[in-house]
Amino acid sequence: MNIIQKSALSAALLCLPVDLNNAYAHENHCDAIAKSVEEAGFSNSVEVTCNDDNAIITSNTFPTHELMTGIVGTNEQVPVPAQYSAPISLEPSLGSTPLTRDAALGVAVNGVPIYDYTAGGEMTLDDLQHHQERHDTYQTKQLDICGGHAGRGDDYHYHIKPKCMIEQMANKDDNPIIGWAFDGFPIYGDKNPDGSTITAGELDVCNGKMDDIFGYRYHTSAEAPYIVQCLMGEVSDFDRLPRVRPLSPIGGGRVEAGKPPRGGVDDLVFTKLENGGYSMDYSYDGEAYYIRYKATESENCYLFETKTVTNNGAVKIGEYCR
Repeated sequence: MNIIQKSALSAALLCLPVDLNNAYAHENHCDAIAKSVEEAGFSNSVEVTCNDDNAIITSNTFPTHELMTGIVGTNEQVPVPAQYSAPISLEPSLGSTPLTRDAALGVAVNGVPIYDYTAGGEMTLDDLQHHQERHDTYQTKQLDICGGHAGRGDDYHYHIKPKCMIEQMANKDDNPIIGWAFDGFPIYGDKNPDGSTITAGELDVCNGKMDDIFGYRYHTSAEAPYIVQCLMGEVSDFDRLPRVRPLSPIGGGRVEAGKPPRGGVDDLVFTKLENGGYSMDYSYDGEAYYIRYKATESENCYLFETKTVTNNGAVKIGEYCR
């Protein structure tokens, strides 16, 4: 069965009656999305509002779990809070062609964006059929122990199963929804909602399958593609889906993206400082490097002091804003 055939079959299933006894079969899709955030225990840091078309999940993309620990292939970027409003379709409908983009495909229930497993650009439809080993953020050790890292916009996001977030969830033992794709379909963990095992080959090219309640759902998986790698549903204004605005120098200009040191770094640690700021420290070829920053009195601005491999060890100080 090809992708188009699968999509057509899944679309037909959307017309099936919904089990009204299911915990997530709420009066409408907005309630289901809000309930998933509430039951996970993230309502204090994540806001859900709805308009005629979308549920908007708003957060600062900065989770409370451990960050950056375990990264070897660092791009010398750090996680900086970023206001993020993720639109989740309230009328999910399966399309005929998988959608890809070089940015988030959805958002976790803690407000952190969810990307596909790759880095370095948008996947083509042909790429979806073959594992992109050299762009695999997990295999190239670009991710922390929680399944995420900071991207080129100094924004934290997930590329594989968000392990640490799931451990924080108040309903983690219930095999809950862990996020939502922009097309309106839910994202679950490695198992079916009823706790049963997903067999090999059961998930489609986007890492999803048909669902009796929502019509379709996505899953994480132990093997590539690990998480949502494309969207099976239709998305209005697809080209206008949110992107995190990169930091820029307070005097204007732009910040060049960090370059992963050849062979990776050692002992990368991210800590919160006594002054309220943050520091990412690591070593390369026996020399210590760091990126330290703290919020200033200006909104969305941070004072940085850095010594990076990208800048050949030169110490730089400057204020950067979103």
